[in-house]
Amino acid sequence: MAQDSDNNDTSYTKSPSPGNKQGSTNEVRKVMRREKNRIAAQKSRMRQTQKADSLHLESENLEKENAALRKEVKRLTEEAKYLSTVLSNHEPLCTGLSGASTELLYGAHHGAFHQHISVPHYPL
Repeated sequence: MAQDSDNNDTSYTKSPSPGNKQGSTNEVRKVMRREKNRIAAQKSRMRQTQKADSLHLESENLEKENAALRKEVKRLTEEAKYLSTVLSNHEPLCTGLSGASTELLYGAHHGAFHQHISVPHYPL
């Protein structure tokens, strides 16, 4: 039974007769070409695997970076809401003060250091 499988196996070739030098040379070239092709295919598969691994690592790193950036956006959005609330609560105090009471609260240099600035309110 094992002999039958050997007869059907095309990877093993019978060596040509010693008298046929042309056939022998062609057979050697054929074997060399197959070996060279096998090595090239193996290298190609290795490069393809390395590229896939590299892309997978890059994808994981980008996903981590994306998650960190989303977390930062969330934090900054919450901070913007908080600061908007602080500003909204402070605006009535700024615009409602008269000149005399402003000096009492902030001193004579209030105008130089504390000016009312109109800040647009962005929808959050």
